[in-house]
Amino acid sequence: MSEHINMKNQPVSERPYEKFQKYGVKSLSDAELLGIILKTGTGDRTCVELAKAVLSGKHGNLLNLYEKSVEELCMIPGIGRVKAIQIKVIAELSERIARTNRGYHIIMQHPKSIADYYMEQMRHLAKEVLVCAFFDAKTNFIGDVQLSQGSTNYAYISPKDIFEAALTNRASVFVLLHNHPSGDPTPSRDDIRVTERIRKCADFMDIQFADHIIIGDNSYFSFLENEM
Repeated sequence: MSEHINMKNQPVSERPYEKFQKYGVKSLSDAELLGIILKTGTGDRTCVELAKAVLSGKHGNLLNLYEKSVEELCMIPGIGRVKAIQIKVIAELSERIARTNRGYHIIMQHPKSIADYYMEQMRHLAKEVLVCAFFDAKTNFIGDVQLSQGSTNYAYISPKDIFEAALTNRASVFVLLHNHPSGDPTPSRDDIRVTERIRKCADFMDIQFADHIIIGDNSYFSFLENEM
């Protein structure tokens, strides 16, 4: 039985396209929204049932779209490489939309606003990643750059790379961020040592090093807030 016939045999309340047209996008469940994107199911599964399979297991919700790899998605019967890539694109688009919205609320003097902006992007990473966020002389957010990706417990930080990136972006102020895959944002001895080293370099370069923020799992540590 084809997908087309399967969906036609379903009541209108269970057909996502018709439900969207009749009741609006807010009426759709997560599985129905994803089902519309997937378009087709398999011989014995509708697109919505296939979407439910994607959302089940691991987190059991939309976080699966973000955290499951293309290879893991392809292991679900009915999800080929094209559909898996589409799912990952949806996840990335949703993250970029959320980040764009959060970007309007970044206030350099408020570490929490910066941590909130990067939290979802960095809290689930399996390896340490270093990001440098840039601000102009009026402390307006300019943008950021990922400078390094380390092992599960270390990210290499090169002052040279930081200041080259700051000068390229014409930044007057920068904030460093890196994540702790353990979920605990408490700074290590290396974190403290490297922060002090970069602060001294920033003083010499006449570029303001405003803060170093460590991202944990829904938590963060700010060197500025802790007067370090």
